[in-house]
Amino acid sequence: MRWWSAANFVSNAGTWMQLTVQNLLVLQITGSAAATGLSMSVQAAPALFVSLLGGAAVDRWHRRLTVAVSQALLGAVAFATALLVALDRIDMPALLVLAAVTGVIATVDGPACALLGNDLVPVADVPSAIGVGSLVHSAGRLTGTALAGVTVGFLGTAAAYAANGLSFLFVAAVVPFLRPAPGAAAREPVAEVPAAPGRAEMSVREGLTFFARRPRLVALAGITGISSVFGRNYGLTLAVLVTGPLAGGAGAFGTVSTVLAVGGILGAVLGARLHKPSVRTVGLLAAAGALLQVVAGLSPSLAVLLVLVLPMAVVESVSDTAGTAVLQTDPPAHLRGRVLGVWSSIGTVWGLGGPPLLGLLMEWAGARGALVAGGLLIAGSIGAGLLVRRRGGPLPVALAAKDGDVAGRSALGTAA
Repeated sequence: MRWWSAANFVSNAGTWMQLTVQNLLVLQITGSAAATGLSMSVQAAPALFVSLLGGAAVDRWHRRLTVAVSQALLGAVAFATALLVALDRIDMPALLVLAAVTGVIATVDGPACALLGNDLVPVADVPSAIGVGSLVHSAGRLTGTALAGVTVGFLGTAAAYAANGLSFLFVAAVVPFLRPAPGAAAREPVAEVPAAPGRAEMSVREGLTFFARRPRLVALAGITGISSVFGRNYGLTLAVLVTGPLAGGAGAFGTVSTVLAVGGILGAVLGARLHKPSVRTVGLLAAAGALLQVVAGLSPSLAVLLVLVLPMAVVESVSDTAGTAVLQTDPPAHLRGRVLGVWSSIGTVWGLGGPPLLGLLMEWAGARGALVAGGLLIAGSIGAGLLVRRRGGPLPVALAAKDGDVAGRSALGTAA
């Protein structure tokens, strides 16, 4: 697990370095901010359409081999981009094609890497392993974003892509030496859905059916969706709040972003200490974060906002860690890749649709109004859901015994 975490840190740093440099490269080629957004959308689009197939592949293929091959392919794409940049042969169509290829490979690589990390620890430590992964991701993002400017300034854009290629190869080289924890391949939840007789594998449709018929996963999707759309686009809402009503500049927003990053790391550390996360935990944390967001929207000064931003980021990070733990441990082991594929598709919808919806809300209510209204909407929705769940719980049924049997056994089986 230590080797895997080190490899993930290097890979995440390289990935964020490349993402940062890619935006700069598109601006250099086209001079258009819209083209930058287009390149990001092209890279994200495969997650919407191909993630279900990617999750199915993860369930069917050998996990370590899948990770090693996907990482090597991502490295090859990065090296190809570096070569085109070094030879001054890169243009917008080529960059979009490379971004799309990267997105397709990532639909397999993402769930495979997530599940491989869980296999390296005892089952009781899976939530902690997910917390460590979140911490590594946050640290890699900070490091990669910082290294991007330094690398481009001293070595050039091609060097940044080449460095990312090397980071992928490092992961691929580490994978063959990883050994799953005892019993990792046989982990199954208690309430497992039995597979159909004579079928060793499940189809994409059956993976979708499992997700749709699992109320806790549907509830988790609802909580995460409404929080993502109205509560976590702080790069947009807080940027407008700081530079508008609070009369701060780019430097002030940079300070807010740094505090958000620090809070995310602290939250990942706390999330790693969760032993039995649940959807209820995720909902309560999301509601708490939403109420903090309401107060932040009413901040009279930048100093007050900075005090509130840290706990907001901590609560968000712990909630994300708890939700990821539920998502990766609730389904049967042979279905987890498909469930992550469904989740990736849903998350892409939030990612593409959330910012425009939030932008419309900000146009109508302003930055403060969007933060307050969004926070109240999140907290109210989660509170209503918890209330409905409590009132709609199962009722006890008394069944009389007769001749040593239970009356109405067939009906009882149907209910179960």
